[in-house]
Amino acid sequence: MEQHALPQRPANRLAREKSPYLLQHAHNPVDWHAWGEEAFAKARREDRPLFVSIGYSTCHWCHVMERESFEDPAIAALLNEQFVPVKVDREERPDVDEIYMAFVQSLTGQGGWPLNVWLTPERKPFYGGTYFPPADRHGRPGFAAVLGAIAAAYRERRSDIQNAAGEYAAALTQLATLPSARAALGAEILDAGYAQLVRLHDDRRGGFGRAPKFPRADFGALCLRTFHRTGDATALAIACRTLDAMAAGGIYDHLGGGFARYSTDGEWLVPHFEKMLYDNAQLAFHYLEAYQLTRQPRYARVARETLDYVLRDMTDPTGGFHSAQDADSEGEEGRFYLWDLAEVERLLPTDIAPLLIDHYGLTAQGNFEGRNILHRATTTEQLAGSRGLPVADVEARLQRGREILRAARSGRVRPHRDDKVLTAWNGLMIHALARGASVLEEARYLSAATRAADFVVGTLRTPSGLLRRYRDGEAAIPAASEEYACLVRGLLELYQAGFDLRYARAAIELHREMMERFADPADGALFTTPTGQADVIVRVKTGYDGATPTANSLAAANSITLFELTGEDAYAAQAERILSAFSAVLSEQPLSLATMLLALDAWLSERVQLVLAGDALDPRTGALVAAARSGFHPGLTISLAPAADVGDAAAALLSPVQGKHPQPGGAPAAYVCRGFVCRRPAHDPQAMAQDLGLTRATGGV
Repeated sequence: MEQHALPQRPANRLAREKSPYLLQHAHNPVDWHAWGEEAFAKARREDRPLFVSIGYSTCHWCHVMERESFEDPAIAALLNEQFVPVKVDREERPDVDEIYMAFVQSLTGQGGWPLNVWLTPERKPFYGGTYFPPADRHGRPGFAAVLGAIAAAYRERRSDIQNAAGEYAAALTQLATLPSARAALGAEILDAGYAQLVRLHDDRRGGFGRAPKFPRADFGALCLRTFHRTGDATALAIACRTLDAMAAGGIYDHLGGGFARYSTDGEWLVPHFEKMLYDNAQLAFHYLEAYQLTRQPRYARVARETLDYVLRDMTDPTGGFHSAQDADSEGEEGRFYLWDLAEVERLLPTDIAPLLIDHYGLTAQGNFEGRNILHRATTTEQLAGSRGLPVADVEARLQRGREILRAARSGRVRPHRDDKVLTAWNGLMIHALARGASVLEEARYLSAATRAADFVVGTLRTPSGLLRRYRDGEAAIPAASEEYACLVRGLLELYQAGFDLRYARAAIELHREMMERFADPADGALFTTPTGQADVIVRVKTGYDGATPTANSLAAANSITLFELTGEDAYAAQAERILSAFSAVLSEQPLSLATMLLALDAWLSERVQLVLAGDALDPRTGALVAAARSGFHPGLTISLAPAADVGDAAAALLSPVQGKHPQPGGAPAAYVCRGFVCRRPAHDPQAMAQDLGLTRATGGV
């Protein structure tokens, strides 16, 4: 069961909202407003600054600050008397979060959540920070003291604050511009980005940089593409070392599948236990690509377990996918995932317990606050060798042990689940499931991706534009460019997995709508928000790929895929304009736009179009798709020339399928094309795979 805090006070106006994060604060004594004109008008009318607190429902330190400060009657009174308090769910309003995060990072040199900023009634920022303790502690100023000082300054030094806010707001306009300089879009940019990754790589423990360590699927994907492009064995080794270390560490849920947000240490052992949909979507896709390249079953297993976790624990009855699971349960971080040695010994049969205890490194002392985080401390091969048992026998016992512990864990109080369905993150998950359907030959993944796409397109796409969020029967909040780009990405992959023309058509229409609403005519780059959005003080052109990829990076990649699928030069021109607009950033700071580096790699590399002619439901067509995905080729696109009645519509939409026909008698044919010039059709899956030039790593990885 999931935990829900019982209301202790009458509800404030946040009780009207749908956001789980805002609803968590609906019984605070703080007189919260949601972000919007009601709050702005009150600030203007009463001449008070806005206090804006931004977070999300599975944020551990957001919970801490709520308990310590927002539940405190004295602090709440100060907020209510001197400010107009506003709560923002950053997952519903990433555009608002992005602006004020940039401000706080420039002011303090760091950022994070909760993000707390003070604004003039015109929404111009003049002070901010992240977590504030209620009183001075550990070098951090106390929240009550900060509130008092800001309130006094606003009364007594108004002109200073107005001047500073004006300067800060003017500086934020830089978020709307890109460097005017242009750099050549050459392979040297890719080489420079990879060289930076080599320097950042932890040779002993995998990953990039020091603690805390974040799982960066885009960094690993760049390594896989570097190996594909250059044959550099070090690039493959870096990617595999990191994939193996993450899958062995405590950041991975060895019982239920899926990854936590990040590791607090350099060993991947102690996670920040929250699970985010966007992480698991991107990591599942990364493990799938690693499996395509290496054919190592361990990567297929992690991908499958991660996708299964999402289908089991994160799927809405509508078919969409929920956003996140909290780190906390019963008021403790990680409680749901931790184990006592005695508890494990009591639950497991005597022929299983010693193996599982050694395999996952359990001790009486524990490795996290007196209890144990499961992590793979030894391999099944080592266990089997030390005990003189067959490897298959050890694996079977470990599997049975995991099932017993998972069943026992299911009776615990579950962490809170943020059950809103976000268009962007669902697009990323559809992308991963569709590739999983092809690579793992799992029809249930295609079914889940199809159901999610039908829900998102059917419910969150409206005549007035795409919407960002669905929850509790309500679809709301106009989409930013991110939603369009992520959904298009998922739909393009879904078309290539199942060849339902509806998804190719929807992708084309949404991509066109996105470019019309968000692209700057001057340079082709995308703003986060459309023209005329009144509640943000600046339109941002995002140039940083972080936990999720930017709309610009995905738009460049999607444009390339659309060019390959349709043969329309306009898409190639769009991709080149976006890449060129960010070329100076790519040249000077390549890893800041790691996903755009992947798009640049696609732009510079050989592109291969595979056109299958036949029935999508014919098992022989499925065998051709599986063969095409049996190796690694990031520049491959797949389309289908179906039966005559549908074939005309496909040919009108996707010109490369024109003139492609099955074999006499209806058996599917495979046309391998380069630069839209096609070879004679192949019929044998292995011969077709050889023609495609798929990369497969050889030797130990």
